[in-house]
Amino acid sequence: MSSILLLTSSLQPSTDVLPGLSLLGHQVKILPAEGSALLEAPDSDLLLVDGRQELAQARDLCRLIRTTGTGIPVLLIATEGGLAVVSHDWGMDDVVLHTCGPAELEARIKLAIGRSSAARDASDPDAHVIRSGEVVVDDATYTAKIGGRPLDLTFKEFELLKYLAQHPGRVFSRQQLLQEVWGYDYFGGTRTVDVHVRRLRAKLGPENETLIGTVRNVGYRFVVPSKNNEASADSARLASSRRLGADA
Repeated sequence: MSSILLLTSSLQPSTDVLPGLSLLGHQVKILPAEGSALLEAPDSDLLLVDGRQELAQARDLCRLIRTTGTGIPVLLIATEGGLAVVSHDWGMDDVVLHTCGPAELEARIKLAIGRSSAARDASDPDAHVIRSGEVVVDDATYTAKIGGRPLDLTFKEFELLKYLAQHPGRVFSRQQLLQEVWGYDYFGGTRTVDVHVRRLRAKLGPENETLIGTVRNVGYRFVVPSKNNEASADSARLASSRRLGADA
């Protein structure tokens, strides 16, 4: 699930601007199609610019967005007639017809975000490394560590940990996790998520299993320990080491 900002001057709801978007599970925020709206725009994974009616205005807005230096991918919404005049120098990353179906729209969104992520990775060698508390997830080598200790994870356990660690504190329902980690083509039940969370907690170990928190009747979230909790955990590990030394 991605965070999408829709820039439109239309008074219609987003379902009329781009009907296929309403059938996807993304978080959509709508702002006026004006440069000033970008000043207070929330962080987003992708921008949609409505060019169905005011195509020249949409063109200028796309170019303005590029001058800000943002790396957020921009998709221009156009009509079939508008496609005839769209040019590569407008500054958008892709063009979508306002009548496109949800499958095509989802593919274009994922491709645009993926290309943007790849560009960031190329410019920043550590861009593929996710750090959250003591958890370090390397998306390039498919390795994960907790406090420097390597974790022996299956592919889905790795993907689940990576997704949760990417959004610390954010609560995801089991259905959302199925959608994001297992994909739309998975037909299993939400019980699969519970099983993988249980296995992941076991591999994190008793002292770290609370990193995957349960929100009753909702789902799961990644919990970043507070400084006090980290200090308590360090004290517990030190005490355990001393006991082992004494027994030896």
